[in-house]
Amino acid sequence: MAETEIMAQGGVEAIMSCKGGKNEAEENMAAWLLGIKTLRIQPYHLPPLGPHDVKVRIRALGICGSDVHHFKNMRCANFIVKKPMVIGHECAGIIEEVGSEVNYLAVGDRVALEPGISCRRCRLCKDGRYNLCPEMKFFGSPPTNGSLANKVVHPANLCFKLPDNVSLEEGAMCEPLSVGVHACRRANIGPETNVLIMGAGPIGLVILLVARAFGAPRIVIVDVDGVRLSTAKNLGADGIIRVSTNIQDVGEEIVQIQNAMGSGIDVSFDCVGYNKTMTTALNATRSGGKVCSIGLAQSEMTVPLTAAAAREVDVIGIFRYRHTWPLCIELLKTGKIDVKPLITHRFGFSEKEVEDAFETSALGGNAIKVMFNL
Repeated sequence: MAETEIMAQGGVEAIMSCKGGKNEAEENMAAWLLGIKTLRIQPYHLPPLGPHDVKVRIRALGICGSDVHHFKNMRCANFIVKKPMVIGHECAGIIEEVGSEVNYLAVGDRVALEPGISCRRCRLCKDGRYNLCPEMKFFGSPPTNGSLANKVVHPANLCFKLPDNVSLEEGAMCEPLSVGVHACRRANIGPETNVLIMGAGPIGLVILLVARAFGAPRIVIVDVDGVRLSTAKNLGADGIIRVSTNIQDVGEEIVQIQNAMGSGIDVSFDCVGYNKTMTTALNATRSGGKVCSIGLAQSEMTVPLTAAAAREVDVIGIFRYRHTWPLCIELLKTGKIDVKPLITHRFGFSEKEVEDAFETSALGGNAIKVMFNL
């Protein structure tokens, strides 16, 4: 039996085995990843509502690069899909039910959902660095089911009420925006920080928006795709550089990047994660500067770390985010950041539309953020 067929059969068995009440399972449908490029809309039985939980009807969900990796390869970096899984994690919706101990949210509230549930007991959680919790249960990151579904049950403290002037789509965009906020916080971006961004995909573009909101005076962004660079220019990038995929071109391209910046590069963000992008970032950044590693394209890289260390270029790891949703919502509410231009494609929730949406996102090109309206 082919791998996809095995996964599909396993998906049906997994779904049937978790059915508690037939009617509830039938009414709540989700997008299950069953194999490579194999998505099916099938029943999804939710866990019981706990006293500190809420039940949310999902209304908007964006496709993340990690979702695309799972869709294409059944893995993203070291996160491997080994059994059928509901996909998706960038989401917002409307509360339909609240747990008995929840007194700060109500039925009908519009909320953005932070997708990761940490243990709250380990040292990292107690230190406030809960994004690094080894027991993290994160929507759509194997083996945890995601949120591309009619409804989900989620802890109330991870659901953030949206102001009237922030849409549900913008609420869903708080998730990628959070990556930008966390990265810029880690790098201490401010009015005296010149920023280089490697990669003009969704994460590179939100870092552009956040770095500007944090006061960065000059931002240069680099990509291999001219369409995405045009988007970056429209969003306010001071300089755009189109580069090749050939690592032999790094030296020449660094000269172009530094000329476009016009002064030293204080912080570089590698939003891609290839040997070439990290090599460029390390060599282009001024002595004493910082390079933030965000992209996960390669699980291992060969880069000129010794030369960078001799110039005291600090390498900072960025993994997801922590304590970001309130600031993201405030940035959207006040208009300091506008994420709406990043949403380029919209789809409904039929099986064909789900498949088409993931294929569209996987192709890249003019697709920046692909959004589901449920």
